[in-house]
Amino acid sequence: MSDPIYRRVIVKLSGESLAAPEGFGIHQPVIDRIAADLVAAAALGVELGVVVGGGNIFRGVEVSERGVSRPVGDSMGMLATVMNGLVLEAAIERHGKAARVLSALEMPAVCESFTRARALKHLAAGRIVVLAAGTGNPFFTTDTTAVLRASELGAAAVLKATNVDGVYSADPKKDPKAKRYDRLTHQEAIERDLKVMDSSAFALARENRMPIIVFSVREKGAIEAVLRGKGHATIVEA
Repeated sequence: MSDPIYRRVIVKLSGESLAAPEGFGIHQPVIDRIAADLVAAAALGVELGVVVGGGNIFRGVEVSERGVSRPVGDSMGMLATVMNGLVLEAAIERHGKAARVLSALEMPAVCESFTRARALKHLAAGRIVVLAAGTGNPFFTTDTTAVLRASELGAAAVLKATNVDGVYSADPKKDPKAKRYDRLTHQEAIERDLKVMDSSAFALARENRMPIIVFSVREKGAIEAVLRGKGHATIVEA
């Protein structure tokens, strides 16, 4: 078995990846499978941070279109990510690995607040750090959060877990002629307006020369495979 090619990474999980088949809510079998994959990846000696979204529970952008202000809607979405983070933390610990939720919004009765020093301390202690509440600010996606936290914490890459096996020119579920890319630069992803991550996330990754590895989280062991430089994925880098 090959050694991991990354020693510290941020895994970006969308809220949708945690959802039930209906597309919303929390699906415990999926949570448990992803938690087991994260624990197996950590067993390689890799330090793991996980940025989790909240779209399976609430989407601030959608509610803002119905009369709620965008900052309020985004704040509600951040709370949804904390709920997902707590569920994921519990699942990771059921699989035998210590984990901590760190929230960008202060809620000390629920979980610890994020600071760079605290996150690094937990990583050094071998805990999986679940990073919730986005950046703590409206108008920033959890994709941008993943790149920001990876840069702050000295991670070697962002592992973007999706429902497809890489980056495509269009949604392959809707367009059978969509082209799949094996490799891209950050600039190419921005210029082609590829929707796998928002342009702000790609721009921040470009500025910090942060590789983004896009892969399907639907396959068991996919996280470990990416860490070993195997599996089916698209690499977006400088």
